[in-house]
Amino acid sequence: MEHDAFPAWPDVAARLIAVAAGRAPADLVLRQGIWVNVHSRECLPDHDIAIAEGRIAYVGPDASHCTGPETQVIEVQGRYMIPGLCDGHMHIESGMLTPAEFARAVIPHGTTTMFTDPHEIANVLGLTGVRLMHDEALLQPINIYTQMPSCAPSAPGLETTGYEITPGDVAEAMQWPGIIGLGEMMNFPGVANADAKMLAEIAATQRAGKTVGGHYAAPDLGPAFAAYVAGGPADDHEGTCEADAIARVRQGMRAMLRLGSAWFDVERQITAVTEKGLDPRSFVLCTDDSHSGTLVHDGHMNRVVRHAIACGCDPLVALQMATLNTATHFGLERELGSLTPGRRADIVLTSDLETLPIEQVFARGALVAENGSCLVDCPHLDWPDSARNTVHLGHALSAQDFEIAAPQGANSVRANVIGVVENQAPTKALKADLPVRDGLVEGDGAVCQIALVERHRATGGVVNAFVSGFDYTGRMAMASTVAHDSHHMIVVGTDRDQMALAANRLAEVGGGITLFRDGEELALVELPIAGLMSDDLASNVAAKTQKMVEAMIDCGCKLNNAYMQHSLLALVVIPELRISDLGLVDVRTFEHIPLLEPQT
Repeated sequence: MEHDAFPAWPDVAARLIAVAAGRAPADLVLRQGIWVNVHSRECLPDHDIAIAEGRIAYVGPDASHCTGPETQVIEVQGRYMIPGLCDGHMHIESGMLTPAEFARAVIPHGTTTMFTDPHEIANVLGLTGVRLMHDEALLQPINIYTQMPSCAPSAPGLETTGYEITPGDVAEAMQWPGIIGLGEMMNFPGVANADAKMLAEIAATQRAGKTVGGHYAAPDLGPAFAAYVAGGPADDHEGTCEADAIARVRQGMRAMLRLGSAWFDVERQITAVTEKGLDPRSFVLCTDDSHSGTLVHDGHMNRVVRHAIACGCDPLVALQMATLNTATHFGLERELGSLTPGRRADIVLTSDLETLPIEQVFARGALVAENGSCLVDCPHLDWPDSARNTVHLGHALSAQDFEIAAPQGANSVRANVIGVVENQAPTKALKADLPVRDGLVEGDGAVCQIALVERHRATGGVVNAFVSGFDYTGRMAMASTVAHDSHHMIVVGTDRDQMALAANRLAEVGGGITLFRDGEELALVELPIAGLMSDDLASNVAAKTQKMVEAMIDCGCKLNNAYMQHSLLALVVIPELRISDLGLVDVRTFEHIPLLEPQT
């Protein structure tokens, strides 16, 4: 399917000028609304917006001079006219949906622009997968800009991915029409230590005049952070407190404040604006990771803006952070992010700026959603079989693959344990004394077993460890081929037989998420595309995901959005402790550590 490029401003300037001057009729006029001007931070009542060629030609108190007999006129009736919302950093794959179905899900929530980093699929399918995501993104009726993934693997030497992204890949992608910049530079030690590969990727992006995305997850804001900033990343979404946000904007970065399905980082950082009085133009709102259930039931960027307002942010400032600030950061201030002449006519009509009901959504001058319903087609690519057969275990797994042998003669051992932290991406590096039965180390109480199953090269490899925080009970196991960022397979369970059943089931269906208890499958979410995404409707995926959440609760887990925590346990660039296909990783030192402490 070919992409019809949206006409550039210079291509239609003559028509826009004629409409604004009253010499030609507009295609569409939105009449008598409240113009929310994010440049001047004003709400101006009784204004009209005239649209032609999918762009704004005129905004003023009276557009009657732009109106002809064929002009469509919509009476706004005093509602607020705000710019379409922009997500400054997110991963489509985290919604477990293809770009088309993700677009269909978020359009009714007022999102008209997304800056997406498909590094999940890059780990599985390499540059080919990125191109597939990019191509489907360009088919959509809203603006989906793609950031070329920077780090696959995210931490070289600590994990193995299905494919490796190279500086040559980055340089090639910078020539694609929908590439807006470089995706989050997660290898922050590499940048801080002037790693040649990381600097080559950054250089290729900067020389193309595009934006370098950041990801600095360490708490150290001293010389290491300064070195990272000096390397070129222009933004960061990994801040979790006010000091993080302040440090970033003081160094000329954009602080991206995220509210995803499981990451609640806005409230602790937005005080840099609401209480410390920092210039809000350096702050951007984003979601990072939102699963389909959140999209269907809670919203997308409208949810983030509402949350920022509830945290004390002025509504107009929150809107700036979700529109103009985002566009400016990516060099698109003259293209989108505000309701001003020449910009894309991406407009949301709402009756209240604080609760932000999304009543009508226009994208490129066309009505695309109304009262929660998407009104437009979101075209799909024909995904090839090579993108649908990506789970390769090498052999059927058994309970023996998940055994952890204890030192000879030991009755108990001290183990390094991954500690899940509710509503945050970081984990804790814990230690626990665990029992030994029949020569095997067993989980105990809150500590259950975790395994990383290699699924890209059919090596048959299984790395076993322990995790705390899920509080599972009974004989159960949950497995997922969504395992940021290497996307092998993560299995968490209390029983080795159930762990084998769950892992083998995902190999059978080509990827997804499953939960077994006492030999019975309680829930299954099929994700056949790269083991990460479904091309089904978001509502259907959300329903299956909800059944998965209910099954987790039935097995004793009470964590908020526990599945998101499960999926990040192999993310070896966020402290403190993670699991990879090469072993247990202490992300504070970027070193492998033993699972069991030496016997004394």
